[in-house]
Amino acid sequence: MRRIITGHNAEGKSVITIDGPPARSLSENEGGLYELWNTDGDQINTLDDIDRADSEVLLSPPDGGTKFRYFQINPTPEGVPADLIKAATAEAFEKMGAAHHQVDTTRHPAMHKTNTIDYIILLKGDVTLLLDEEEVDLKPFDVVVQRGTNHAWVNNGTDTALFIAVLIDSDLKE
Repeated sequence: MRRIITGHNAEGKSVITIDGPPARSLSENEGGLYELWNTDGDQINTLDDIDRADSEVLLSPPDGGTKFRYFQINPTPEGVPADLIKAATAEAFEKMGAAHHQVDTTRHPAMHKTNTIDYIILLKGDVTLLLDEEEVDLKPFDVVVQRGTNHAWVNNGTDTALFIAVLIDSDLKE
């Protein structure tokens, strides 16, 4: 995966400041999440060459911030006991600093809820978006605007499902 980040030089001319792979990621075994760019709510200086994705991989953006990421969902392994899947999922959320986002996992061990507005595009795969009381099957290039609801992604296929997402910290009202 290649990222191209632009900015400005001292003369105010547009330049490429970063051209290369994501600085940080979680391995495929941990969910295959690749940070592409982050903001923290502070003003961005387009003269700097700081890699704003070169920070700890966390599920949610900071207050007033954003996250731009690519992530994958692997198929649910067959023959693995439900308690092992639940434990592995809880560990993955813990590694992303997101254990507190798992408010109700009754329906699925990957259910989680964040205070974000998320723009998500399924690039590849056969996925179901689970909500507390509903679900919807997604096909490639379907778009989801996730508005702070408890949800999980389930890969129904045999290949890895690929997504692109922008997460925006929000003051949500239920």
